[in-house]
Amino acid sequence: MVAAVSVLVFVGAFLAAAGVIVATVAPQWQRIVRLASGNVEAAFTPLSELALAERRIAVRRWASAPVPAGVRRLRAAA
Repeated sequence: MVAAVSVLVFVGAFLAAAGVIVATVAPQWQRIVRLASGNVEAAFTPLSELALAERRIAVRRWASAPVPAGVRRLRAAA
């Protein structure tokens, strides 16, 4: 009886561990195969992406800012 309970406990633990591994690896299987075949991923550079986005935002703010009256008069005179 003790042997049967022990086997059931270990089989249950094994199935739980296998399920966790499958649930973790399954969504990334294409990436894993691609990396295993020698393809290198593009580097992830969050700081350069952030700098580029901030520059875009700054340009949009600058472009949408109201034009000062002096500059408007100079543009009208030209």
